[in-house]
Amino acid sequence: MSAYFTALSEALRAAEIFRPCLVLDRDRLDGNIALVKVRLAPGLAVRLVDKSLPCMPLLSHVARALGTNRFMTFHPPVTQAVLDAFPDGDLLYGKPMPVGAAKAALTRGGSGWWSRVCWLIDTPERLADYGDLAAALGTELRFAFEVDVGLHRGGFSSPAEIRALTIPERLHCEGIMAYEAHAPEIPGLFGGAEKALKQASAKAAEFVDVLAFDQRRTLNIGGSKTALLHGGGVANEVSIGSAFVLPKDFDTPGLGGFQPAAFIATPILKALEPAVPGPPAVSRALQALGLFPRKGCYLYGGKWMAEPVFPEGMKPNGLIGLSSNQQFIGLPASADVKPGDYAFLRPTQSEAVLQHFGAIAVFSEGRIAEFWPVLPTG
Repeated sequence: MSAYFTALSEALRAAEIFRPCLVLDRDRLDGNIALVKVRLAPGLAVRLVDKSLPCMPLLSHVARALGTNRFMTFHPPVTQAVLDAFPDGDLLYGKPMPVGAAKAALTRGGSGWWSRVCWLIDTPERLADYGDLAAALGTELRFAFEVDVGLHRGGFSSPAEIRALTIPERLHCEGIMAYEAHAPEIPGLFGGAEKALKQASAKAAEFVDVLAFDQRRTLNIGGSKTALLHGGGVANEVSIGSAFVLPKDFDTPGLGGFQPAAFIATPILKALEPAVPGPPAVSRALQALGLFPRKGCYLYGGKWMAEPVFPEGMKPNGLIGLSSNQQFIGLPASADVKPGDYAFLRPTQSEAVLQHFGAIAVFSEGRIAEFWPVLPTG
């Protein structure tokens, strides 16, 4: 681990990056893409999750490598950017949009572009609202049903609910979106992930059975933690995003062998023997009790959704707390750090975090090879 982060540090210095930044290891990224190709069940297409890969060159790199033009989208400004970048892109919303947001997007972005978007419908009321919107705008809208296959985060819970619906004239059903992020969290006592995934697939099949054959174009299931565990079933595509860069929250059995490919790098501003405010005896007592470190440092920036990984043994300390200006980090007594060294943190998620630092520094073959701009946040 030390050699890897030493190489990253040397590359950052050579590129004259002396501020917090997001580093993307393109070689590791390519290794993760290769694993997806090997492990993906035959007959399944990949739909790339734009919120988890919020950078157009990154999204393009993965899409090109996998030969996919399918994207799952979540936020109209990002949707518009993806539509612009991928003229043949097919976009499925991963969450239901307020009908007002859909109206604004369709009127501002042009219904021609947005005809490639499949909206998500989770209730009869939203179906009716979108029907009214399509009639008011004089346009046709595509949609998929959000169905509950065990996560219980909303959506239709019974196939009978869908069977009972009357679909408005200008709406066209494309299929279903079934998300089963709960599966990896099911304890073995209750059957574990394998049983939960089988149950989710079986439930999804029940929903598909009530659809006409021309309403089954998009049969979506899965997320990064589960997509590669599906071995068939009714689905014809799986959604994957975070797996390609493997943030900390995605260290799960379904992604064994994948490597973290994204890190926050930031200069160490100060290295010191820390003390809490007050008499020195207070600090010594807290250190003796193991509640406060004997060595520490302050980082350039902080309070990110990330966990320290290098120098090894770095830990935030609750007595000093978090800071987005100068984050204090405790160090083991054996740590050898000095101002100007780099600290590295591993994001716990990729969405939002990858967009936080501006252009992403792309690391490949021992150097910062290029910079990739990120997608808009608002």
